[in-house]
Amino acid sequence: MQALRQRFPLARIDFWGSELTADFERALEPINWRTSWDQSDAGHFQRLAARAEARLREAGPLDLLINCDGFNPLTQVLASWLRPRYVAGAALTANGRGPLPWGEHPYQRFLNDPDWDSPAFLARYEGLFRTNSIAELLCRLAFLEPPAEPIALPSRDPGFPVPDVLIHATTTRAAKIWPLPGWVDVLRWCERRGVSVGLVGSPPRRQREEYHAGDLEEDLLAQTQLIDLRGQTTLIELAGACRQARAVVSVDAGPLHIAAAVGTPTLAVVGNDADGVGASPIRLWLPRSANCERTIATATCDGCDALRFRNDGCVKDTHLCMESVQPAQITDWLDRTLA
Repeated sequence: MQALRQRFPLARIDFWGSELTADFERALEPINWRTSWDQSDAGHFQRLAARAEARLREAGPLDLLINCDGFNPLTQVLASWLRPRYVAGAALTANGRGPLPWGEHPYQRFLNDPDWDSPAFLARYEGLFRTNSIAELLCRLAFLEPPAEPIALPSRDPGFPVPDVLIHATTTRAAKIWPLPGWVDVLRWCERRGVSVGLVGSPPRRQREEYHAGDLEEDLLAQTQLIDLRGQTTLIELAGACRQARAVVSVDAGPLHIAAAVGTPTLAVVGNDADGVGASPIRLWLPRSANCERTIATATCDGCDALRFRNDGCVKDTHLCMESVQPAQITDWLDRTLA
């Protein structure tokens, strides 16, 4: 959106997105109008149709639609239903009977590439992409130059005292979770030094159902002085909490990106070796900001990489990559960061 506004300063920019991130988008200056397409209550699609009709009447037909969530069937339908003059990303053909072909230009053709994370991807598209970063790929998708300035993520005060350090220990892919003993060692190190630590995330039930929390979080709360802040913030309030914290430590999940985007010193706990091979597609997703660092696994495992990260849990007999991340990496980083 920042790149789009730079390219077309007088354009009307509408955003059809997730209700989860609505607060962020409403606070962003580049957006003129937004609505959510992912609510699931009765009558939602009828309201969506009414909003679309009213907006098209007010602002006129769409010149360009950019579908950044192109592999979602609903956004493909939406991208076609709005009848834009041009589309970047996925849509259906005019008769709705099949997907619109990607096109031959590399900025569209790469969408059919099965592997965006590897160094080989950059070699295949030499001179077209500088990095594997999803931010650059999505900008290039719409023939936009990625902004030189980092994103200025809005935030809101969470309304409670923020601990020195915030941690987030769960994620939608179980293969990216760091085992309990490591977290316990880090938290006890913090206790010995009088560093307060808060646990952020969704409400406990949702953490278990969607983020593979299991007993991990409850065990951490029972065994340490960890402060339970789960479910106490919206995303924009989580950004505010991260902004006030002295440091954030997180596995590869949403709070990691929020913390990095508000400028807080952030450590990504990932099971990737020095060459980037491991449980997370870090070339694609790791925040590209100076305030964000990552752990380095001492063991190399390409099990997730071989499956293009489509697996949920670890595919090996032992979770070697995440287990090889030693607590000392986190505590040494905290020692430097909090000094």
